[in-house]
Amino acid sequence: MHQLTIAEIIRGLRSKEFSSTELTHHLLSRIQQLDSSYNSFISVTEELALNQAKAADKCLATGEAPALCGVPIAHKDIICTNGVRTSCASKMLDNFIPPYDATVVENLNSVGTVTLGKTNMDEFAMGSSNESSYYGPVKNPWNTGYVPGGSSGGSAAAVAALLVPGATATDTGGSIRQPAALTNTTGLKPTYGRVSRWGIVAYASSLDQAGPIARNAEDVAYLLSAMASHDPKDSTSLDRPQTDYTAKLNDSITDLKIGVPREYFGEGLNAGTAARVQDALKEFEKLGAELVDVSLPHTELAIPAYYVIAPAEASANLSRFDGVRYGYRCEEPSDLRDLYMRSRGEGFGEEVQRRILVGTYALSAGYYDAYYNKAQQVRRLIKQDFVQAFEKVDVIMGPTTPSPAFKLGAKNSDPVAMYLEDIYTIATNLAGLPGMSLPCGLVDNMPVGLQITGNYLDEARMLNIAHQYQQVTDWHKASAV
Repeated sequence: MHQLTIAEIIRGLRSKEFSSTELTHHLLSRIQQLDSSYNSFISVTEELALNQAKAADKCLATGEAPALCGVPIAHKDIICTNGVRTSCASKMLDNFIPPYDATVVENLNSVGTVTLGKTNMDEFAMGSSNESSYYGPVKNPWNTGYVPGGSSGGSAAAVAALLVPGATATDTGGSIRQPAALTNTTGLKPTYGRVSRWGIVAYASSLDQAGPIARNAEDVAYLLSAMASHDPKDSTSLDRPQTDYTAKLNDSITDLKIGVPREYFGEGLNAGTAARVQDALKEFEKLGAELVDVSLPHTELAIPAYYVIAPAEASANLSRFDGVRYGYRCEEPSDLRDLYMRSRGEGFGEEVQRRILVGTYALSAGYYDAYYNKAQQVRRLIKQDFVQAFEKVDVIMGPTTPSPAFKLGAKNSDPVAMYLEDIYTIATNLAGLPGMSLPCGLVDNMPVGLQITGNYLDEARMLNIAHQYQQVTDWHKASAV
C-alpha cells in the first residue's frame, strides 16, 4: 500500500480495497521501522492518526466523503498543530505545543486527511540542506550519505522514502522546490497569498508560502485544492474562490509558449543537470509546445537581495523568542539582559544566529538605505524581468538546482556556497510568483528537477503542464527504495 499515490489511494478507499485505518497502520509501521535511516520525522502522531482514520472510514461509508478523506499526510514542523509539538526543528521551541491549528491544517482536517506526524526541517526554515535541525540532519533516501535539500527536506524525504504519500511544506527561497528536485518528488510553491500563512511560524513574512510535496502533479493538485483558500486571519491572503486544481490536468498543452532564460544555463550549472533539463524541454516540444528564448537579466542579483531581505525580516520575526513568554528559557538568569542573551544564544542554532545578525545589521541606523532599501529596489527590478518575460511566454522553465544532491557536510563550512544552491529558485519568491519542481531524470543515480515558473495565480495551468509531461515520461515513478 505504501507504493500507492494519493490518486490511487482515493480510488482504493472508495472501491473498499482497503480502509483508511488499514493504510494508516501500514504507514505508521513503516515509519517506525525505517525512519531511523532518514530522520525525516520529528514527531509521529500515532494516536491522532488512528483516531482520524477511524473517523474517515465512517465518513467514507456514507458515500459522500471529500476527495482526500482518509488520505494520510504529514505536516512540516513549522506549521502549528493543536496539541502537537511544533518545534521548527529548534531547541528554542522544543517544548512548544500550540493550542490551535494553522489554517492549512484546518483546511486539510476539514476534508478528512489523516496526520501521521510532523516532519524534520532546517531550523526555523533557514537552510538549503536540512542539516541545521536541532534533531539532526535528514538523509536523502536516494543515498543516505547525501542531503535531501532544505528547508523542507523532511517532507520531501518522507515522500521519497514512501513513508507518506504527500506532505505540507513551506518555501521562502526554494524550500519546497529544491528538496523536491533532490529527492525525485514533485513540489509546488503557490503564488504569494494563495495559501494562508496564519499559524505558520514566520521566517520572512513577505516571502514565506506554504505548498504541497507529493509524488506527481496530480497528487499535488489534490493537496493544493484543499490547502488554498482565502483567510481573513491573514492580511496577505488573496481573496479568490476555492479552486479544483485537478479539473484541467488533462487539457492539451499544444501551442504552449515556454520561456527558456539564457541566464539559467550559464556558468555554475552542472553539465548532467543541464542535459536532463534540455531533454525535458524536448519532450515538451513533442507535446506541441514552443520554446522561446527569454532573458531575466537581474537573476544574478537575486541571492544578494534575498540574503538582505530575508534575514532582515527574520531578525524582526524571531525577536519574539526572548525566553519570557514561551519557548526555551536559560537556567538561573542573573537579570533580564542575561535572560535574553543566554536564552537566545542557547536556544538558536548557528545558522539562525548568523541570519539574525545579518538582518539586524542591515536594518540598523546608517545601513538601512545602503542595504535593505537597496535590496528592495533590486527586488522590484527582478519582478519587472518576469513581467516582461510573461508578455511573450506562458511559463518559464529551467533547472531547479545547479546540481544534484551533495554529500552531508560538504558545504557546512562555506555558507555562501550553500546559499548558491538557491540561485534558480529565489527570484520566484522575490517576485511572489508560483513555482514548482518535477522530476526530469537522474545524474549518477541522483535525481534532477525541472523548474516551472508560472504567472500570478496560474497554478492550474502549471499543474496541467506538469501532468502532461508526466503522462509521457516515467521519471516521477523512479523510486529511492
